Amino acid sequence: MAGGVPLATRLGWDFRDPALLTQALSHRSWCAEAGGIPSNERLEFLGDAVLGVVVAEHCFLAYPGLPEGALAKVRAAVVNTAVLAEVAGELALGAELLLGRGEDSSGGRHKASILANAVEAVIGAVYLDGGWDAARALVLRLLGERIEGAAAGPGAEDFKTRLQELVLRSIGQLPRYEVEGAGPDHARHYRARLLVAGRELGAGEGRSKKDAEQAAARVALGVLAHEDGAASPPAADHARASQPQGVAGA
Repeated sequence: MAGGVPLATRLGWDFRDPALLTQALSHRSWCAEAGGIPSNERLEFLGDAVLGVVVAEHCFLAYPGLPEGALAKVRAAVVNTAVLAEVAGELALGAELLLGRGEDSSGGRHKASILANAVEAVIGAVYLDGGWDAARALVLRLLGERIEGAAAGPGAEDFKTRLQELVLRSIGQLPRYEVEGAGPDHARHYRARLLVAGRELGAGEGRSKKDAEQAAARVALGVLAHEDGAASPPAADHARASQPQGVAGA
C-alpha cells in the first residue's frame, strides 16, 4: 500500500477476482522461485493490445481534425516505456511488485521496463475482470491528461519527455523529481530538483509543479549537452543549476 491506500483503490477498480491483480504484479523472477506459477507476461501481452486500442479509439474520436500521421504521433507520445513507467511511479506500483530475490536486490522495482510491463499487465487484468468499459476508463484516467497534452502540440518544448527518453536509453531508469511548494494557495510557487541515479542534474521553479519540473528538465538537458558522452549521464558528483521560472510545460 502507498500511504495505507490499497492498490485497487488507487486504480479505481474493485476486482471481482483479486487473483488477477496478484498475477499482474507477478514478475517471472518471482514465479520461478515460487514454483513456476503464472507470471504477468500473458496479461502484459493482453494489456498492451487493449492499451493501444483504447488510445487509438480515443484519439480518433476526440480529435477529428488530426490526420493519421498526427494521430500516430500522439499515440506514440503516450504509449511507450518511459510514460508507462512514470505512470507506475504515480501509482507507487514498484512497491507492490512480486520480484525474485535477485531481481529485487538489483533494483528491479525501479527498472522502467519492469514497471511499464506491470502497468500493461494491470490493464489486462482490469479488462478480464471488468471488460472493455472498465479497461477504457482506467487507461483514460491514467493517460488522459498526457494524451491531451500531446494532441495540443508535442514537440521541442516538452523537456521532460526529451530527458526521459535520453536517460531511459542510457541507464534504463527514469529521472526523479523532488518538488516543494511555498506561499499561500492563491500565489503558490514550486521548486523542483531533478535527480538521475542519485545525482542532481538541475533545478527549476514555476507556478505549478509541472512548470517547475519542465524547468528542471530543461536545465538538465543543457548540463548533459555540455558533458562528454551526453547520452550516458554519470552517476557521481552532484551538480546544481538554476533556471528562470515560468517555463511552460506539459
